[in-house]
Amino acid sequence: MSQIFFEPENWQFKAVHEQDWLPARVPGCVHKDLERNGIIAEPFYRRNELDQQWIDKQDWEYEGCFQLSEQELNAAGLELVFDGLDTYADVYVNGVPVLSANNMFRTWRINIKPAAKPGTNRLTVYLRSPIAEDLPKLEKLGYHLMANNEQPETGGLGDKRVSMFARKAPYHYGWDWGPRFVTSGIWREVRLAAWSGSRIRDVFIRQDEVTPEMARLTAQVEVEAATSWEGMLRLEADGQLWEQSVELAAGVTVLEFGLKIARPRLWWCRGLGNPELYTFEASLWVDGGRQADASVVTGLRSMKLVRRKDVYGCGFYVELNGVPVFAKGANHIPNDSFITEVTVERYRHEIVSAAEANMNMLRVWGGGIYEQQIFYELCDQYGILVWQDFMFACSMYPGSKEFLDNIALEAEDNIRRLRNHPCIALWCGNNEIDMAWAHYDESGGWGWKQHYSPEQRVMLWADYTAIFNRILPEAVEKFAPGAAYWPSSPLTDETGGISQHSTYLTMGSGDMHYWGVWHAVEVFEEYNRHVGRFMSEYGFQSFPEYRTVRAFAEESDMSLESPVMLAHQRSNNGNDLIKQYMDIYMKEPKDFPAFLVMSQILQAEAVRMAIEAHRRRMPYCMGTLYWQINDCWPVASWAGIDYYGRWKALHYYAKRSYQDLAISIDGTVGGFVNVYLISDLSEPVSALLEISLHDFAGQLLMRTVQPATAAPHISGMVSSLTVSGLLKGHDPASVVLVARLLQDDMVLDCKEHYFAGMKELKLPVPTIRVELIGSGGAGNQYRLECDVLAKQVWLSVEEEGFFTDNFFDLLPGYPKTVEFRPLQPEDGAAPTGRSLTVRSITDLI
Repeated sequence: MSQIFFEPENWQFKAVHEQDWLPARVPGCVHKDLERNGIIAEPFYRRNELDQQWIDKQDWEYEGCFQLSEQELNAAGLELVFDGLDTYADVYVNGVPVLSANNMFRTWRINIKPAAKPGTNRLTVYLRSPIAEDLPKLEKLGYHLMANNEQPETGGLGDKRVSMFARKAPYHYGWDWGPRFVTSGIWREVRLAAWSGSRIRDVFIRQDEVTPEMARLTAQVEVEAATSWEGMLRLEADGQLWEQSVELAAGVTVLEFGLKIARPRLWWCRGLGNPELYTFEASLWVDGGRQADASVVTGLRSMKLVRRKDVYGCGFYVELNGVPVFAKGANHIPNDSFITEVTVERYRHEIVSAAEANMNMLRVWGGGIYEQQIFYELCDQYGILVWQDFMFACSMYPGSKEFLDNIALEAEDNIRRLRNHPCIALWCGNNEIDMAWAHYDESGGWGWKQHYSPEQRVMLWADYTAIFNRILPEAVEKFAPGAAYWPSSPLTDETGGISQHSTYLTMGSGDMHYWGVWHAVEVFEEYNRHVGRFMSEYGFQSFPEYRTVRAFAEESDMSLESPVMLAHQRSNNGNDLIKQYMDIYMKEPKDFPAFLVMSQILQAEAVRMAIEAHRRRMPYCMGTLYWQINDCWPVASWAGIDYYGRWKALHYYAKRSYQDLAISIDGTVGGFVNVYLISDLSEPVSALLEISLHDFAGQLLMRTVQPATAAPHISGMVSSLTVSGLLKGHDPASVVLVARLLQDDMVLDCKEHYFAGMKELKLPVPTIRVELIGSGGAGNQYRLECDVLAKQVWLSVEEEGFFTDNFFDLLPGYPKTVEFRPLQPEDGAAPTGRSLTVRSITDLI
């Protein structure tokens, strides 16, 4: 079999009504091609988004050429494959129509032999406007379907929401953290395959039973033969060889045979072991010659979603190789509004950053895309579990037969594409639709039901159940047998089966989204009260750093209420909410750049409180995924890493709060300070717990040391002290409690606790001494010391990269060593360190 791949440079594009062709890139999209050709300005800059809404109202045309030899043309099969077309596309080969596509998430395969010819062939892709395509569907329906996050006003559509009619990334139509750029384009690879004889179309390693002693597997090899065929099928992995004779009829056949691997190297998520991977190579042989081959990489593991009844309701956790996993991580959205701009390096930075922050799970949220293959490959390699949503979010969807059939094919394509990845922990039907509709609670939900007549309600709910209670779970069971399916997030499970009801305040069963902090303007301390069995969403916003803000704004835009700053804030009253919470918890920033940094500290403190509240409740609570790890454009948002990959304070806080062995100090119980030891390790740890009280000048006021043992996979209180017994008359605004976990000469963890809020603390102005103690290809190492308490020590450099720690508190007598890790170090040379700047919170107020 031979394959021909189209080169990105060999494409041109134009608006359909225009005459002149312009150079284009494939994979790509219209917006970025227009920008590269100087037709539009940089989309993210200032308010340029508003001037570019005309693009999605037009039809566009892409054209490329490919060469075919007589041999290729005479092959048994000649197949054109589009791995992704965004979204409504008519495809022509030499002017002959060969495909009409209507789903961004599907793979399209077309036999083009009738239209192809020897020599030069012309491929034309006519992209129809998604807005013009779907407005008539809305008019025909006669009433609106709910889609709260869509931004039709920005697109000049008034109140006409159309995103739910297109099988296209919902976030393209705007969200409460993202702009409205309704793209069109050829967004994944295009390739041409010419083949004869037989070929292997797919290899699936079904994991029937995996234990440390034995992996019992079934290899499913999908073979297509041009004519009847006899030969040998071989499968090789890790030095083992399996063979069987096969006879094939013309057409597609799925061959199965059982495999056993003794004492398999198991795939583990980060923190529990190595993410071991196997390569399985399948090949077809005839007369001693190899005719076709294909390979897949997978990891051998047992993965279950455990929902077991208990006295509280019904639990919810992932069990990996028989071990309950406390999920630590965040929600992931697409890394760019223009997804083809995301490079392998950007994906790698995100997954490495997740692993560096001690995360073991990311949730691929349902308003984006089924991610690129490299995303899952990296999660496999770094041991990051993936909660995988299907691409449905915060909307009611139509239920025509054509629409439902399209969804079924979309589900098949993506389950088959991803099912070999060991990182996939579960499939989830949608984001927040069950809770928004709340079918069995007339007063529940988001008020959606009240917009419809009784007849319309019945029909809409029937359409919902057809998708999420029938089509999607049946697809998972058929194409990934044994994989877990969860219909909606959040969802309760009071009966042990699929629930018909949920609210974001339900805590005893299922998974939970808690947004009382932020949307309901509840105080941070409420995180301690609202703890569910698995916290799959919660969060708090901040601004990115000054460099990032200046990438989209001028100095004249530097105020909360400027039009540009409001355009880069998509949550209703988001800037006001940040300011409102800052007034509660923090002193007044001295200027706008200081406000940006302090907003990050505020966000980090909020999410830290939530994470530690969740981890302290293990095993009642078995997961905490904050919203969100990343951004799709430079914006004020819930992200812990901004659009340019720069870690905010939140990501550094998460790294400390997600440590596998961690101290957590709870001072919210009246009159007491309770110290917890939390362990995600599989072995017990014996250490010493040192608790000391210091004034801000560093003077030791009290110190105790006690043995402390952390049992595996558990949280427990190891010390409870009275506030009065600790302070003994000392000013609560001028002292700090330090808890350290010590083993031999190592500090396993260290946490601070203050007896007054950040706003009330009487902070001295510190002098921070910095010494460069090492340098090399990996980065520079610095030793920091101070004369008085330096709170929120903030390190920054001109180079792109991250520190091993940042936004930390530094006390006299407790020096700290920090390493800077550059993203792109110069050839063999480490950064000079001359650009290092050190500040603390007293520099910001």
